[in-house]
Amino acid sequence: MAATATRRLTRRKRTILALLTAALSATLFAIMLIRQASAPDINEAFPAGEIVVGVDASFPPFAFDDGRTARGLDIELASAIAAELGIPVRFENIGFYALYDALISGRVDLLISALRIDRARMDDVRYTQSYYDNGLVIVMPADAPETNIESLAEARIAFEYASSADTQVRAWGEAGRAIQRLPYELPKYALDALQLGLADAAIVDATTLRLYQRETMNSTSHFEYITSDPYAIAARIDRVDAWKLVDGALAALKERGEIARIIDDWL
Repeated sequence: MAATATRRLTRRKRTILALLTAALSATLFAIMLIRQASAPDINEAFPAGEIVVGVDASFPPFAFDDGRTARGLDIELASAIAAELGIPVRFENIGFYALYDALISGRVDLLISALRIDRARMDDVRYTQSYYDNGLVIVMPADAPETNIESLAEARIAFEYASSADTQVRAWGEAGRAIQRLPYELPKYALDALQLGLADAAIVDATTLRLYQRETMNSTSHFEYITSDPYAIAARIDRVDAWKLVDGALAALKERGEIARIIDDWL
């Protein structure tokens, strides 16, 4: 009888211990959720008192060195985000293929360097919302009735040979669309062909079109996105406060039209 009582007491202790362990785990989990949901602390996000931004300053107009300082769309964007957060910014000029290593090692706090969102890096990196879309656009003369591919039966489409635009046109052809392919050495030449009436449409990336329109003042056309290629800011996966602050600042700048203004300044 005493042995039976002892076994009951032991089972009761185990039950109490299991309940206490579960309660502790739930408490710790709740604390973690509360911390993640709480307002980010700028001092924890950037303990050095500044934002160190990694950028490849050899990719105009997004970033380039004019011999005195770094300039470009990404440089102005980073400066605007720092101003929004009320903290200084410092730039580290890093070769493109070493950017992620610099971020993971802690050499820089952020990467703002015309970065595509790379799903393969999601275990190490958090991306903000996109600030620019460099997807492919189909461009047609301003007097064309429509911009979409559905209206381009037997159309002459100009594009850069061996580019993503070439891949897109090939895919349309393989899908049975009647298209006349006009490959060119450079995307600029494809837009030239459109302006000269040698093509009915051209396919280039959004940046190429914007720069062409900026340089060719008499260029008149309209366009429509046919693919998406978003650029975003990268923070290290464990720098949650930094990511939240920067993403929030980016959203505020977008809402006020500052991002659109910066893009129009450079593209």
